[in-house]
Amino acid sequence: MIPVFLEVFVICSASWLLWKYFRQVVVKSPLDNIPGPSTGSFLYGNYKQLVGRDGWDFLRHLIDSYPGIAKLHGPLGHRMLYVFDPVALHNIIVKDQHVYEEAAWFIKTNQIVVGPGLLGTLGEHHRKQRKMLNPVFSIAHMRHMIPIFNQVGRRLVDAITKEVSGSSAAVEIDVLSWMGRTALELIGQAGLGYSFDPLVKEAPDDFAAAIKSFAPAAIGLSFWRRLLPYIPEWGSPAFWRWVVELIPHEGLQKMKSIVDTMHQRSVEIYEQKKRALEEGDEKVTRQIGEGKDIMSILMRANMNASEEDRLPEEEVLAQMSTFIFAAMDTTSNALAITFQLLADHPDVQAKLREEILQATKGEDIDYDTLVSLPYLDAVCRETLRLHAPVSVMFREARQDMILPLSEPIRGVDGSMIREVPVPKDTMVALGLLSSNTNKAIWGEDALEWKPERWLSPLPTSVTEAKVPGIYSNLMTFLGGGRACIGFKFSQLEMKIILCLLLAKFTFVPSGKAIHWNLATVRYPTAGDEKKASLPLKVGLYKTANTV
Repeated sequence: MIPVFLEVFVICSASWLLWKYFRQVVVKSPLDNIPGPSTGSFLYGNYKQLVGRDGWDFLRHLIDSYPGIAKLHGPLGHRMLYVFDPVALHNIIVKDQHVYEEAAWFIKTNQIVVGPGLLGTLGEHHRKQRKMLNPVFSIAHMRHMIPIFNQVGRRLVDAITKEVSGSSAAVEIDVLSWMGRTALELIGQAGLGYSFDPLVKEAPDDFAAAIKSFAPAAIGLSFWRRLLPYIPEWGSPAFWRWVVELIPHEGLQKMKSIVDTMHQRSVEIYEQKKRALEEGDEKVTRQIGEGKDIMSILMRANMNASEEDRLPEEEVLAQMSTFIFAAMDTTSNALAITFQLLADHPDVQAKLREEILQATKGEDIDYDTLVSLPYLDAVCRETLRLHAPVSVMFREARQDMILPLSEPIRGVDGSMIREVPVPKDTMVALGLLSSNTNKAIWGEDALEWKPERWLSPLPTSVTEAKVPGIYSNLMTFLGGGRACIGFKFSQLEMKIILCLLLAKFTFVPSGKAIHWNLATVRYPTAGDEKKASLPLKVGLYKTANTV
């Protein structure tokens, strides 16, 4: 039985939401002159086409039919923009980034789930956090991560060896599962100084289970997350927690349990590190990561910072979950698709293995050697170009703006448009994958996986486009003040795992149809299965005993 007070609260909240939401729909907009596809439905607009698991054809339609910008229909009649024009992207994520902030639903969701970390703050608040964190992700500190990466990677090699040994033929294994477990252990040890998974057998860990359950639970709530900005902001956190507990929604209650578990364990890890730092370096070096993990470095830097620059404890704590969410599925799924591509292109796999074997000679690879391997770098860049883990990101205009374009477009009324008026509160979808595969920039072979394109100078169409991404003229890791702060960490992780596994194993297709699903982070499924997986046949390489 729902209390009468809660019924009144729900009715009032719904009325507030409807007023706040629909006032943006009924007003005439300059965006109506921007060409775009027809609406999918009034309830969802083009939203489900844009982020649905089978949305690849819709993304392809946008890039093939519209020169860098298109008007989309958002849920319940809202207007949206889809942007992959390089000049427009530069204005959104660099020049006017203080105006085109993260969408309100994204910020509010992250504040609820991970707290006021990098993914849950805006403006000057975000810049202050980033100022503290930037040195932590410097090359100088990343060098110290290499031994940790090698250690975890060796354990992965041992685990897969046990699975494939004793068979004269390649054995089918779920590469995605192993990459997910490895990515979690790497961010655990190198990021938090904490071990989630021994990579030998399944070890029960409530924290790890909660993290692995988060993405599937979030997918079920994705539409409702977008209603968060329209819920009135009053009442204490304890009140809203009470409200949530009364809502009989299975997905919501599961998410609440996940968040509670993650927060409790994060606090425990944080307090252990805090005590170790207070007791001195000897205590710190006896912990996992020997005090070289990102959180230990961050906490030490924060303790030594001036009072003006120091972050509150709750913000340092929030970075723990932020690191995990930002680093786990993105890197593990990028690794999985790289192994699939290598299985589908045995010539590339053989060439890359040869480069790795000549460089490593059976020893753990150091930082300087790792970053000097041209073909390994080319394979990683090309995979992250063509198969960016995140295809679309969202921004929201916090005031009326004028958005310039690199080339004029023809409006619905036939006029030529060189600048697009963007009304306040307009949702802007950034086409990261569309930018990476734009034939006007990358040429007619933009949809082909060709690592060799990175072994010679890029065409002028790429270099002159001035795509505002921080990585290789790509939008994969975004750009500007909200670019992926851990992209170097991700790159090193990918390269270490590729080196260790290709030196020991061969990868061939399993014969099962693999479908990559469009989502917040793309993920694979095999055949008719709904569970994320990527089966490949893996065998011992004939000269693996030299490694």
